[in-house]
Amino acid sequence: MKKLALTLSVALASLLAANGYAQTKGEADADQSKAMPAKAATKEEKAAAKSARKAEGKAAVKENMKTTGADTPAGTTKVSKEERKAAAAQRKASATQARKAGETQGVNK
Repeated sequence: MKKLALTLSVALASLLAANGYAQTKGEADADQSKAMPAKAATKEEKAAAKSARKAEGKAAVKENMKTTGADTPAGTTKVSKEERKAAAAQRKASATQARKAGETQGVNK
């Protein structure tokens, strides 16, 4: 029983010691991978940084638009409401005529 308790205590001590050595003091290393946390930024600093990022983003988008202008689609032309209604009526009439001729089946059949 004493041997088991001694063995378990040594194993537990080695596990706890490994975790203790793995923790650092929070000092920055040479690569700056473990830098100490900086103090929280104020609202003004956050707003200034946000506006700077926003300006950089706008500039990047404008630059991208200049270089890829040929890749953008030309867009569609505006169609008046009357033209859309006329086209819909024409499609409906042709579908009705095709249905009457037996070329297509209705939705409810």
